[in-house]
Amino acid sequence: MDGRDLVRSVRAVGSMGPAQGLRAVRAAWRRHRADATGLPRRGPERARAPGAVREGVPGPGGGVVRFARSELRVLVTGSGAVFLGWDGAGPEPSYALAGPCPEPDPRAVLEPDTDGGWRVVAERVTVAVSRQGAVDVLTPGGVLLRREMPPRWWEPAGGGPARWMQRSEVAADARFFGLGGRAPGPRLRSGRYRLWNTGPRPGGTGDGPPPCTMPVQVVVADAGTHLVFHDNPWDGTVTLLEGEEGRGSGHDRPGTSELRMAGGPLRCWVMAGTPARVLLAWASLSGAPAVPPGWAFGHHLAGAGAGGAEEVRRIVAGHREHGLPLDAVHLDSGRPGAREVFTVGRDRFPALPELADELRQDGVRLVSAVRPAVGAGPGGSVHDRGAAGDVFVRDAAGTVVRGVGAAGEAVFPDLTDARVRDWWGGLYAEPLALGCAGFWHEGDEPTSLTAFGEATLPRSARHALDGAGGDHREAHNVYALSMARAAYEGLRRLVPDERPCVVSRAGWAGQQRYGGVRSGPVAAGWPGLRASLAVVLGLGLCGVPLAGADVGGTGDAPSPELYVRWLQLGAHLPLLRTHAVPREGRPHTGGSGVDVVALARAALLERRRLQPYFMTLAHLARRTGAPPVRPLWWATPEDRALRDCEDAFLLGDALLVAPVTAPGTVRRTVPLPRGRWYDTATERAYEGPARVAADAPLERIPVFARAGAVLPVRGPRGGLELEVWAPARGRSGGGTVLPDTGDGWKEPEPERYTTRWAGSRVVVEREGDDGAGPPPHPVRLRGVEAG
Repeated sequence: MDGRDLVRSVRAVGSMGPAQGLRAVRAAWRRHRADATGLPRRGPERARAPGAVREGVPGPGGGVVRFARSELRVLVTGSGAVFLGWDGAGPEPSYALAGPCPEPDPRAVLEPDTDGGWRVVAERVTVAVSRQGAVDVLTPGGVLLRREMPPRWWEPAGGGPARWMQRSEVAADARFFGLGGRAPGPRLRSGRYRLWNTGPRPGGTGDGPPPCTMPVQVVVADAGTHLVFHDNPWDGTVTLLEGEEGRGSGHDRPGTSELRMAGGPLRCWVMAGTPARVLLAWASLSGAPAVPPGWAFGHHLAGAGAGGAEEVRRIVAGHREHGLPLDAVHLDSGRPGAREVFTVGRDRFPALPELADELRQDGVRLVSAVRPAVGAGPGGSVHDRGAAGDVFVRDAAGTVVRGVGAAGEAVFPDLTDARVRDWWGGLYAEPLALGCAGFWHEGDEPTSLTAFGEATLPRSARHALDGAGGDHREAHNVYALSMARAAYEGLRRLVPDERPCVVSRAGWAGQQRYGGVRSGPVAAGWPGLRASLAVVLGLGLCGVPLAGADVGGTGDAPSPELYVRWLQLGAHLPLLRTHAVPREGRPHTGGSGVDVVALARAALLERRRLQPYFMTLAHLARRTGAPPVRPLWWATPEDRALRDCEDAFLLGDALLVAPVTAPGTVRRTVPLPRGRWYDTATERAYEGPARVAADAPLERIPVFARAGAVLPVRGPRGGLELEVWAPARGRSGGGTVLPDTGDGWKEPEPERYTTRWAGSRVVVEREGDDGAGPPPHPVRLRGVEAG
């Protein structure tokens, strides 16, 4: 605390208003006092390294290697995933893992290595442990994928959690991806990245720590692809340094990743293989992604609610008048009674169930915002029930922690407690009864407004951590994950026949089990558009397939060109949410001579046409872990040119999307992976790998279809239609379709199709147990002349 904090306090009062500003000042000082008394002083520290190897003790799937001052557990599972745990750390308990630790590989055995260390040889991977504690992860052919250098700990002399550091080396040609959705990505260049979920800052640039951070890295190199997950939710940083090949003397400089954590266990998982195999292994550990109801893949509209029911009706009518497809309206903080989560402002919405029924008849659902900040003080129904049940977070002295929410002082439920999650999940009954069909979580980092310091709970605040007990240093990053779990499990109990729709702003590893992630506000302008794609690609590689960012941002209205280009990108991302001008019910953009409505209509109609494809990709993600939005190198990670492409992506196996990310662009270069690709606008065929110049008028962005692909789309009359792109002559193609079975839990039966040339015509057949047969849906052939 210093004079600068006083200055920040004065500024807070000026920017937030007198009442809210004073609350933020008081909260900041309370937080400072709580941490000054509730956290142990670190004092002198003692550095420690593993030391020299002593012995190896074989065990199932590997064993334990003991050093002079530490020990390392090595476990290889039946799927080839490698677990490394120091100082007795095991795979469980873990917030990231979906279930018990997988069974060990019975053929993996810890044995002495030739250099005095130890090694575990398995079918898909080899792990070598040196005499000083370095760990090499190698392919079965002996090619090095990753080297973990001996870790170091700094232990407080007076006791308490030890902070630690581990440096890793990868190939000089390697590229880094992941760490949650990062605006500067998807490729993570040399730099420092913080692992601490952070809410959007007023006036921020969007380049700070995001709301959803994950210690998950995907590393792509000539030697192979691997994913590494450090299972530790504490505050930390990752410092990346990309390697260089053939520096000066001809020797390569490896890429490095240095992880520093403020506490918690040093344990990690490593999975190697093709990108598809790596993401499948990660999904098997962290959990299969939840599949939302079909309407969730439609057009969501935010920016409604403050004006009440009539404003919502006016906005929906405006979209209908302009022919703009609309599937959901998000009621933000203007809808609830602000201090009261899960309750309704009766003055603005005197008959919300009637409004919900009216909108549903037009195919529009209501989605409600939920924040963990509960208005403090007696008189509120949620607060009083929570206080009676002792559900709110307390500090080290046993006093309920008071923060600041959007409408005033607030308290926060301890959602790391199973009992509290059960109570919180039951509260979704009220908005469900009022007609809300889905929920989006805001402020779930958790965010508590403050005049200075971090906008969250005191680090000394106590949490149950599902029986383990601890403070906010350990609970902060898993708070949003726990909130999403409470909502998902509560909704499954309350509406057992429907799949929940839960979208969070924050999250952690395993978030996909409970729903999707809508990133917080990204940077304004064209950098925000580029960040939207980077965030979705990064989250997908961390195992969260259902992701998106707000089209146009949430600040000032974007230019018409920017809005159109952003919407064209958003129409090809899993979650599509826009903002409306309340009085006019039209897209949130400034005026000009550009017919924004017509261009928006074209993008939204294309999104509606592709909804069956998004549903298929969601079901495939649940079964395989493969995200719908994939980097261009997904099928060919050895292609270095594709590794560095950040402005185009694959949408499933069938489509390649090349958004426009800079103003004034009417033609852009598109890198094509190997194989034949069709420009969907002209049906002209191109052979990859290649870089082609594609037209990109303001009316559309370049989209290419893979030859032989079978896409499920919405037909002109609303039914399912198969859009089939002709395979190259002499080759075959095909695809898998998982048709929508409604919003319940019935699993769709996969429909597998093949495409081939038979003389002068393309034959499309459905594979079945009794052989091939005709498709049960209408077929539209495209690219036949070019094929």
